Amino acid sequence: MNLVEKQLYHAPRNNRYILLISAVLVVLFAWSITAVNIENLEQSGISIAGSILKGIISPDLDLLLATGTQGVAYLLVETIAIAFLGTIIGSILAIPLAFFSASNVVPKPVAFITRLLLIFIRTVPALVYGLMFIRVTGPGPFAGVLTIAVISIGMLAKLYVDAIEDLDTSIFESMTSIGCTTFEKIRYGIIPQLFSVFLSIMIYRFDMNLREASILGLVGAGGIGAPLIFAMNAYRWNEVGSILIGLVVLILIVELTSNKIRTKLVRG
Repeated sequence: MNLVEKQLYHAPRNNRYILLISAVLVVLFAWSITAVNIENLEQSGISIAGSILKGIISPDLDLLLATGTQGVAYLLVETIAIAFLGTIIGSILAIPLAFFSASNVVPKPVAFITRLLLIFIRTVPALVYGLMFIRVTGPGPFAGVLTIAVISIGMLAKLYVDAIEDLDTSIFESMTSIGCTTFEKIRYGIIPQLFSVFLSIMIYRFDMNLREASILGLVGAGGIGAPLIFAMNAYRWNEVGSILIGLVVLILIVELTSNKIRTKLVRG
């Protein structure tokens, strides 16, 4: 037994703390179980679940392979477009908010107020934003783009701040000593450090927004969600299966691709 192992072995153990945490977790788990009510699981619900599985196994191939505006392919492309454009807009708007939230860039009171604003933005659910924008712009993809942009700002700015606060400030001191201007410091000191990190965060957020865009269609904000809920309400399970297959394939492709790009950006 080496020195480190001996120190760990003889280190005092706070058994009361462990027991307290364990007791709290058990109580929370027991309390959560009370919210589960299987009595509401009716026979019709089980049959509907079976119908959905049958629809996935035997999808409507005409809908799945159609190339028109009502086909799955077109709806998936529209969903990608909503997620992509919303992510770009949200990423751009999040950058100044991130700098105003960084305590090493602006005074702490300014950073505190900006962070409170970002917390408020993150608090409101995506569907609530979607319903609000639908009232403003009417149902359609534009409402979905605005919703994706707003819900992206909070998370992106928060992750941007972490990157900004980890900047290597010694570079700025070196650039100042050789007489670099403020623009040159930004161009050659800040952007090279933040570009790959920001881009990696944007790709990660786009992956999440693709799922959000699918859900926003349920409230009429464009994308593939609306045809999915219409098909389910009409009990057209073959169409439901086609849409779900398209969504699964799309999300798998985007996730695999985004993971490779993000790994390349982070590791170089």
